[in-house]
Amino acid sequence: MHKKTAWRFWAKALGEKASKSDKESDTIAIIRTIIFVSYLTTNIFIVAGVIRHWNDNPGKVNPIGDGTCLENS
Repeated sequence: MHKKTAWRFWAKALGEKASKSDKESDTIAIIRTIIFVSYLTTNIFIVAGVIRHWNDNPGKVNPIGDGTCLENS
């Protein structure tokens, strides 16, 4: 696949063409790509944090289920 064809597919995947001018549409596609990458990066960090703390057990959980911990029990 050629670079130009790949860019065309990527720009179409980001959404409809923003302008009749190719240069302006490319600029908007670059901005949309930056926004997409920032969302993706944020989500990767969120998922990594959840995975990292998946089985942390700092204390026993209160059997009542009110979210408090029973320290030293």
